[in-house]
Amino acid sequence: MISFDWNKNKIHHIHLIGIGGISMSGIAEILLNQGYKVSGSDIKDSNILIKLRQHGAKIFIGHSKDNVENPDLIVYSAAIREDNPERVQGRLLGIPEIDRAKMLGQIMKTYKKAIAVSGSHGKTSTTSILSLLMEYSGLDPTIMVGGELEDIGGNVKIGKSEHFITEACEYVESFLHFFPYIGIILNIDEDHLDYYRDLDHIKKAFKKFVQTIPQEGFLIACHDDDEVMDVAEDAVCNVVTYGIKRPSDFMAKDIEFNELGYPNFILVYKSEEIGRFHLNIPGLHNVYNALAAISTSHILGISWDMIMKNIPLYKGIDRRFDVRGMVKGAKIIDDYAHHPVEIKATLEAAKQHPHSKIWAIFQPHTFSRTKALLYDFAMAFDSADHIIITDIYAARELDNGEINSKKLVEIMDKKLDVLYMKDFEEISNYLYENIAPGDLVITMGAGDVYKIAEMLLNIAS
Repeated sequence: MISFDWNKNKIHHIHLIGIGGISMSGIAEILLNQGYKVSGSDIKDSNILIKLRQHGAKIFIGHSKDNVENPDLIVYSAAIREDNPERVQGRLLGIPEIDRAKMLGQIMKTYKKAIAVSGSHGKTSTTSILSLLMEYSGLDPTIMVGGELEDIGGNVKIGKSEHFITEACEYVESFLHFFPYIGIILNIDEDHLDYYRDLDHIKKAFKKFVQTIPQEGFLIACHDDDEVMDVAEDAVCNVVTYGIKRPSDFMAKDIEFNELGYPNFILVYKSEEIGRFHLNIPGLHNVYNALAAISTSHILGISWDMIMKNIPLYKGIDRRFDVRGMVKGAKIIDDYAHHPVEIKATLEAAKQHPHSKIWAIFQPHTFSRTKALLYDFAMAFDSADHIIITDIYAARELDNGEINSKKLVEIMDKKLDVLYMKDFEEISNYLYENIAPGDLVITMGAGDVYKIAEMLLNIAS
C-alpha cells in the first residue's frame, strides 16, 4: 500500500470502491457536499447509487481497472480485497489508498464536536435517537447512520454546524481511526470472533477507543455493564454514566410500558427528578439507548424540555422492530437482531407488545459467530412460542462444513417448538398456513431474512 498523508489541498478527485454500502455512500455524499469530485463502483445498482448520481457522483456498476480514471485518492470498504482490479490498478498508477474507517476519521477531524456511538448492540438506534434530538433542537448536525432513517430521508444528512455524529463499529478495530469529542459505549459483548480472540481482546480495542477521546471530551458509559465500566477506567476524559440498576449520573426510574409495549420512565439526573419521558419504540433495551442519547444531548446543551418534547418523535429505523404489515390478522415485524443478546431483547420487547403467539424466524449471520456463540443462540429464544431456523447467511465467510443451522436446532431445548427450514418460500407458505389473528411474526437476522416477511405479505396481497 502506498503511504498516504492527508493534504486536503492536493486532493480533488476521490474514488470509492464499494460506494453503495451504507457507510461508504454516506462518506461519498459528504465529500460531494464538500466540493470533491467523487467516483465509485459497486457490484449492483441501488436506490442509494441513484441518489449519489443525482448529487454528481460518477458511478460504475461492476469492478474493473477501467473504472480508475486517475483519481487523487482511492477509498475502499472492508469487503474489498487487495486483489480487487481497481485497487490493483491504483497501485500500478501510484495512487494512494485508504480504507473506509480512515477516510471517515479524516472527515471527523474537520468537526469540532464529533460524536462516535460504539457498543456491541444498539449503535444504529442510539445514533438515530440522538441525531433527531440534535436536529430538532436546531444544532444542525451532519449525520451518518447505519440504516435508513425516514426523518432525514436516508442514511446521511449534511449539516452546517460543528456537530458530527456517526456509528463507531469495533470490527477490525476500525473505530480506532476516529476522532471523537464525545464517545459513547453502550455495551460490550463477545462478537466479531472471526477477528477477535475473546472478550479480553475486544475490551483492549475499546480501551484504545476510549483513549482517542481528548481530555476535555466526554465518555458516555453504561454503568450497568461491567465490561464497559472496566474499559472506562482507562479514560482520561470526563466520564458520564447512565443506567437503570446502578446509581448513575442519568437514571431511568419507575419504568412503565403502555398497551403497545412502548416504555416511559422518570429521568433522574444526579438525584434530581427531571420528569417523565415517553418513547415510541418498544423494549427495555431502548430505554438504555434513550438514556445514552439523553445524556449526550444534555452535554451538548439541549434543554430538558426540548429533549422531553422531541424524544417521542423517534419512531424507529429500518429493520429495527420494523412493522411491515398484517397477514390474516397477524402482525409481521422485521428486525436486525443477529446476536443472542439482541435476539433476547427483541423477543422481550415482543412480549410487551399485544400478541397471541410469537413466531421467531431466525437466520444466523456468519459461520464464525454461529460456532462461537452456538449455545448462547440455543438459549436466546425462550420468549418465542414458535421458532423457525433457516440456513446461515455466510456474509464475508466461506463454509468449511464445521457448523450449520441444523446443529443449532439439535441443541435447543426439546420443549421449544423449533423447526429447521431451508427454503424461504417454504417458510413463508408454512407461516401463511399456520399463523392466526393476534400473532406476531418476527423475521430476525442481519442477512436477507427480511425477504421472508416480504414473501409472506405478497402471498396475502
